[in-house]
Amino acid sequence: MAMSLGALVTGFVAPAPALDSPHATAKADTQPLPMFKDPRAALRAGLESYHAGDSATSVAALRYAADGGEPLAKWKLGRMYAEGDGVVRDDAKAYEYFSQIVDHYADDDPDPRERSMAASAFVAVGVYLRDGVSGARIKPDPDRAFDLFRYAATYFGNADAQYNLARMYLEGVGVKKNLRQGVNWLELAARKGHPQAQAMLGRMMFTGEASGEPERARGLMYLTLARDGAARDQRIVDLHAEALNAASDADRRTAGAMLEGYLRERN
Repeated sequence: MAMSLGALVTGFVAPAPALDSPHATAKADTQPLPMFKDPRAALRAGLESYHAGDSATSVAALRYAADGGEPLAKWKLGRMYAEGDGVVRDDAKAYEYFSQIVDHYADDDPDPRERSMAASAFVAVGVYLRDGVSGARIKPDPDRAFDLFRYAATYFGNADAQYNLARMYLEGVGVKKNLRQGVNWLELAARKGHPQAQAMLGRMMFTGEASGEPERARGLMYLTLARDGAARDQRIVDLHAEALNAASDADRRTAGAMLEGYLRERN
């Protein structure tokens, strides 16, 4: 979801490599379709099988539920195909399932319990269209990607969407480059605890890119939050270490005080 759907959809957001073997996938694709009372029952069975580690039964049940109109089944299948989770990674299938959710909620407000799922589907489709995937015959469409990110960022208040929207403004992709708008959207996502947004915003504040004047203490605070929230992301760890080394003792003390106040306010 610079994380791609692996930030959503990972952020919002590059899908992970397949985790299963071709043999296991063939089994999932050829499993006889079971009979269920209704699509909702198939959804429950599919999720239960997934958590039990039975990908073959899970995929068959989720497909039944998805064909019956269950949005959560479509979302789960989209995630599985995007990440290669129990199936061979297939961006074309992931894109198809996520797109069905986007089309459904373009005219129908989601149930409050489905808002997060719907928002992540908007972000996932946006990432696919922003970057394109030649192997899946998904052509880049940055204008459409911008619209999807903006909708999910404003209507759903989704942090992944806000982060991706900020990047488009900052890079001038799908929209005219606008530093102020980009920083505003980064701040919204950063305040929601989005590590990639915190890291980007922190670096820009530390160097002065965000406002024209360095805000070293505040930038270091955001970089510290990002490092603590994504300790396995070496890029973020390196950005924090670089800023920490360049900061003065006064910068570090002020950043520490800011961080304490920020955490108190959030708690």
